[in-house]
Amino acid sequence: MNERGLMNEHDDLTAVRVDEFLPHPPAKVWRALTEPELLAQWLMPGDFRLEVGHRYTMRAVAMPATGFSGTIAAEVLAFEDGKMLRIGWQDADPENGVEVDWTITWTLQPEGRGTRLFLDHEGFDPDNPIQQKARAIMSGGWRSHVMRSLRSCLDGMEAA
Repeated sequence: MNERGLMNEHDDLTAVRVDEFLPHPPAKVWRALTEPELLAQWLMPGDFRLEVGHRYTMRAVAMPATGFSGTIAAEVLAFEDGKMLRIGWQDADPENGVEVDWTITWTLQPEGRGTRLFLDHEGFDPDNPIQQKARAIMSGGWRSHVMRSLRSCLDGMEAA
């Protein structure tokens, strides 16, 4: 996106990418990404377990305009302890027949006294207008609401 938040020819229509500095050590950020009670505070409640192959659900608000039912069927696809977490996301009950098969990857890198957190949300269909609407909404949501909630959660946690 350009400086006014408008799409340009360099945008990847298949993904949302977020690069965020958090003034907290990687171990603390990792806890927020992987402890179910902390995840529920800043992302969504669910029965997450840090185990490759673990399937779980998360609940959010349905968004009929994007075909999102409000229930995410997720699976832990891979992780590297303290550094990377990859989750598969599918809509558990898609409305309007809008099937999604997304991958969410969190990558942590130490930076000074904090953490550089990268989020890659991949798998949007560039030819599907509903998925592109979802991409636009989620891009803003990841960058504003979710990151603000994560920072608030981290600020409220005790040191790692």
